[in-house]
Amino acid sequence: MKEISDHTILNQFRNSETREFAFNLLVSKYQQKLYWHIRRLVISHEDADDVLQETFIKIWNALENFREASQLYTWLYRIATNESITHLNKKRKRFFIPLFDSENPLIEKLESDTSFDGDELQKAFQKAILTLPEKQRIIFNMKYYDDLKYEEISEILGTSVGALKASYHIAVKKIEKIIQPD
Repeated sequence: MKEISDHTILNQFRNSETREFAFNLLVSKYQQKLYWHIRRLVISHEDADDVLQETFIKIWNALENFREASQLYTWLYRIATNESITHLNKKRKRFFIPLFDSENPLIEKLESDTSFDGDELQKAFQKAILTLPEKQRIIFNMKYYDDLKYEEISEILGTSVGALKASYHIAVKKIEKIIQPD
């Protein structure tokens, strides 16, 4: 089946008779990408499902006013990223986790995740990613896993391309140092 363009989805969404159909097209086109983006940030499958649902609710409520100043998928990623960060912040507050210690609960979740099917090297890689500061981790995930261009990440996070390149480079060096200590 030929993939439907974002422009077609948006036009159908703006028509009240095809709005729900268009939204279902959008969900089927982006659900898996957004789920894995969110999952890499919040780690837990259950949390990722909750955040994804909240993300699609926000998208449904705001899509009619989407001005197409950016590409649709960068707008969707921005919403998913913001919802993930909001979710993590709520968990920190609920469990009184200091900002500087936020990776420990995520590493514990990774350790106890029965659906994680990677080998020990993959688990070590994931743990190394979780030691990064939140923004570096988001940038690393978007670049490494989602293969987004720096310009797209810049649009999503509102950060300059130069700063993103520096953050990604530093993140890679930190991960390498953890996985392959001298």
